[in-house]
Amino acid sequence: MSSSQADQPLGYLLHRAAMRLRADVTASVLEPLNLAFPQYLCMRILSKSPGRSNADLARDLSVSPQATNMVLRALQERGLVTRPASVPSGRARPAELTREGRMLLTRTDEGIRAAEHRVLGRLSDTDRSALKRILAAVGAEHN
Repeated sequence: MSSSQADQPLGYLLHRAAMRLRADVTASVLEPLNLAFPQYLCMRILSKSPGRSNADLARDLSVSPQATNMVLRALQERGLVTRPASVPSGRARPAELTREGRMLLTRTDEGIRAAEHRVLGRLSDTDRSALKRILAAVGAEHN
């Protein structure tokens, strides 16, 4: 990396890398499955944390609850996510992946890894593993 690139703010560099990966994943993996990137992210979050509410998912995705509701509705219409029609108390309706949703998410795994390899192809396997470990540590929630 040139010194001028190394001097760029970390947020800018992360954004550029994320946008390259998102573009590759969308074109090579998600579009053939008729899945939008926000839908994929929502499904990935639900696979790790089933039962998230619309408000929880909106915070996780950094979008409005209205936008999240549209994503969830589209996933429900495809039978990939389920939410109860009503809840005994409050308004939060916990969302969960259906069997079909889990199967579709599994179908994305190989393509996602291939896209990661293409985008991070200049890095050694060791550097890719270190980057993922660092990003996981930075993105972990502190309770």
